[in-house]
Amino acid sequence: MTADPFGTLGRALWLGGAQWAGKSTVARLLAERHGLTAFHYDYQGLRAHHERDLLRRLRRGLPEIDDEQRWVTTTPEEMAAEVLGGFPDRFEWTLDDLRSLVSPRPILVEGWGLRPELVVPAFGAERMVVLVPTEEFRDRQVRELPRAGSLGVPVSDPERAQRNRLARDRLVAADAVRRAREFGVPVIEVDGTRDAEGIADEVQARFSRFL
Repeated sequence: MTADPFGTLGRALWLGGAQWAGKSTVARLLAERHGLTAFHYDYQGLRAHHERDLLRRLRRGLPEIDDEQRWVTTTPEEMAAEVLGGFPDRFEWTLDDLRSLVSPRPILVEGWGLRPELVVPAFGAERMVVLVPTEEFRDRQVRELPRAGSLGVPVSDPERAQRNRLARDRLVAADAVRRAREFGVPVIEVDGTRDAEGIADEVQARFSRFL
């Protein structure tokens, strides 16, 4: 592992899983309860890592993908493969970001790109939890969350793009569960019967020895 000058990575806790499972909300609740710093991988990935991703594609001779290709003309299986293939590089960028932080308390890192096969070999299964929504809860999130119910980019066929996106998310979620079981990471299924505080209680119990 590359140098960790402030010992930040050695104290990190990892909350991975699928889209629309409430990871960001749970991370915020635990940060408030325990005075932790929460690091939102998805936010950082959409912004600070965007140019790194463009450079990565250029260096590897990969074509640029516009929104029409990304969401409409690409199959969900191809979309999922593209996303999963990019996670290892994005994880390394995240580790670089975390190395720059100094915190007396653990950093709680949350995001869908935090994969068991990336986290566990370096940091151990006991420091990770995976959250995934049930199909019914995902459908509820799509109905109730504006950012889940609409793609938010102009494409020729918004309905098809949204179907592709949701199908991709299901494939990526299934892979997260499969990998979690392979690497001994606990999976918490979010079905909507408990509120965010209840899910946070269970994640807190899993991480209690580090809090």
